[in-house]
Amino acid sequence: MQGRRSDGQTKALSRLVAIAAGTTGTIGGTGRTGAGDRLARVRSAIISCERCPRLRDYCARVAQEKRRAFRDEIYWGRPVPGFGDPRARVLIVGLAPAAHGANRTGRVFTGDGVGGSGDFLISALYRAGFANIPTSHHPDDGLHLRNAFIAAVVRCAPPANKPTPDEIARCLPHLDAELGALPRVSVVVALGKIGFDAYLQLLKQRGVVLRPRPEFAHAATYDLPNGQTLIGCYHPSRQNTNTRKLTAAMMDEVFQLAACLAAVPARR
Repeated sequence: MQGRRSDGQTKALSRLVAIAAGTTGTIGGTGRTGAGDRLARVRSAIISCERCPRLRDYCARVAQEKRRAFRDEIYWGRPVPGFGDPRARVLIVGLAPAAHGANRTGRVFTGDGVGGSGDFLISALYRAGFANIPTSHHPDDGLHLRNAFIAAVVRCAPPANKPTPDEIARCLPHLDAELGALPRVSVVVALGKIGFDAYLQLLKQRGVVLRPRPEFAHAATYDLPNGQTLIGCYHPSRQNTNTRKLTAAMMDEVFQLAACLAAVPARR
């Protein structure tokens, strides 16, 4: 981002950087020991990534032009790291940041509007005991995840929400690095076929042989050779939720199953 900022704007941007870097304690209680240290290093690498010029140019342009409703805000405009509990047992894999959602706020599934994909997902996590509040509106909203971590296949908002296969391939190492920093993960919930296929590709790169190859379907569950369980889930896009291809009850089914399989203790 270019141009001069007032002191207030500079502080706002610094706050976004601190939140995405995991130094404020607002992201799932991430600490600075063990897995927290590893995640901090992974986050730094993600935020500084410049592997996909088309995506970086698009995110920077959106951050400059902004949507009228957010014209007074400082957009994040950088690659977006995952967030959640460093001791997570459940990994949730989404597609990519929304141009005026996570690309604006710096936190995945955050800020895409009331009733958007963020609220739909987080409300399901709340009902299943993974989240302390049922909404995800901005980085300072107090959201904490427990036993869950949310990541994405692509870390920059893509034009028309459609990353290219090459962009997915270039970004996959970030998901690999985050998964490597989450040693307790035993269940992976893939939101949408792209997330599902990307995770399978990651396993292939890790040398995990899958025969027969799992096929994406909502609530389809696969026990994998690496000891993890993969669950398919329709993506909570507005298109899916508005047409009721995905309902709250369907989402609850997936995350209640994930909690059971991961032996996540009930919320006290």
